[in-house]
Amino acid sequence: MEEFEIKFLEINTKELENKLISIGANKIFNTLYRRRVFDFPDMRLEKDNSWLRLRDEGDKITLTYKKRLGIGENKLKDEGMHETEIIVNDFEKTAELLNAIGMIEKFYEENKRTKYIFNDVEFCLDEWPLIPSYLEIEGKNWDKVKEATSKLGLDWENHIKCSTMQIYKHYNINENDFSILTFEKQIRKT
Repeated sequence: MEEFEIKFLEINTKELENKLISIGANKIFNTLYRRRVFDFPDMRLEKDNSWLRLRDEGDKITLTYKKRLGIGENKLKDEGMHETEIIVNDFEKTAELLNAIGMIEKFYEENKRTKYIFNDVEFCLDEWPLIPSYLEIEGKNWDKVKEATSKLGLDWENHIKCSTMQIYKHYNINENDFSILTFEKQIRKT
């Protein structure tokens, strides 16, 4: 299924939270996400601009296949993202299962997310190690996302459609160079 999601880089988190509150958005949570990214040993998913993500969101654990769509010259302006997601009940056991069927863990990483909801649109203020914070806006369709962007006074022309990995690359950082990428430690692969 296609995601209806955009991002805005280098946001002022406090200013944006004040705007969200002023429009009546409800704060849902502020939590730490843990994730593991998997591929096959031959990196066939990466070669196909896709990946398998296991994510502990605090209140649920998801296993998600993601694939970039419509990749063009501007590496921050894909046409979109295909996403197939299921809920699993155990972070460690799911990782163990994926390794048992021959997949490999590319890296482990964490990020902090503050989530607001307004009119069925999600606003996620994301903080990641080594890069500036960004805003993610996701809705049920592009009209909802565009309307939400306008409501916050953001310029639609400044949005991007891409993965966090592409954002890291935008800042000259390759997540694949790390085995662990957290706020406390960043361990490069040897």
